[in-house]
Amino acid sequence: MAGDTNKDASGETQAKTPGIDRNLLEFLVCPVTRGTLRYDAAAQDRFSTKAWPTEVKHIKAEKRLEVQFDDGVRFSYPAEYLRVESPSAEVQGHSASQKQLVPGRRHVGIMKLEPVGNYAMRILFDDMHDTGLYSWQYLYELGVEYDERWQSYLNALDSKGLSRDP
Repeated sequence: MAGDTNKDASGETQAKTPGIDRNLLEFLVCPVTRGTLRYDAAAQDRFSTKAWPTEVKHIKAEKRLEVQFDDGVRFSYPAEYLRVESPSAEVQGHSASQKQLVPGRRHVGIMKLEPVGNYAMRILFDDMHDTGLYSWQYLYELGVEYDERWQSYLNALDSKGLSRDP
């Protein structure tokens, strides 16, 4: 299609990225990884780091999961946060408007981690929730967006008169 391509800084012709100037991406830096930003057209992800885990550590006594990624970023996730942000249909629904608020999980722990292929893991929680598949991309997103998501969760609980306590 004529007009559906542009040239990047190296002069290579590429498909246009809707709303993104690919040349600009070469000058921007990810605030978390300090690496360059890339566009993943297949996932329509404007700022994919394509980070893979190099270490996954379950710290049972602290009810937390730590994941080190190959771009040098390490995230530490409280089990409660992972549970209330589970990627399962039970929590996320089938659209953003169907997301469920999950109260009463302050003391939830992780019982077991199961690898799913090379792209994700299943987390089995001690409240018996086990249907979410946590892709490495989703875990990275949860780490980057922790402060915003956690505050949103706390605000939602407060607005509905619910608690983190069982």
